[in-house]
Amino acid sequence: MDAPSGMPLLWVIREQCNLTGTKFGCGIAQCGACTVHLDGKPVRSCITPATSAEGKEITTIEGIATDKNTLHVVQKAWIEEQTPQCGYCQSGQIMSAVALLNENPSPSDEEIDQAMSGNICRCGMYSRIKSAIKRASANLQSSSTPETL
Repeated sequence: MDAPSGMPLLWVIREQCNLTGTKFGCGIAQCGACTVHLDGKPVRSCITPATSAEGKEITTIEGIATDKNTLHVVQKAWIEEQTPQCGYCQSGQIMSAVALLNENPSPSDEEIDQAMSGNICRCGMYSRIKSAIKRASANLQSSSTPETL
């Protein structure tokens, strides 16, 4: 993609790629709504210059499932736990949760709190978010076939 110098990755994703699952929240990397993965690590796309992503793998909420007809284990847990209320922050929350479970498939409560501390939910669904992460972790642990996160 051709992006003007200094254009944030968020706007390339939303405006040039037409992938609108990644949300604009605060614009200063404080809320987490714009979280995407850059080479598997969560980053705030609102402050990440698009030019810094050149040659790197970018994964948005649209790309975490194995195909268009399958939900990611974290997305399934989000539905099962009825996690979202308004839903605006949820793509960023899910992206942070996926990154956490990729690094640590069986996190403690404290590790979940630490990993998710940079994501703000205006509706206060933090207990449901934690429950969904625990459910996804349990589903991963009990799965007879390993699922790629």
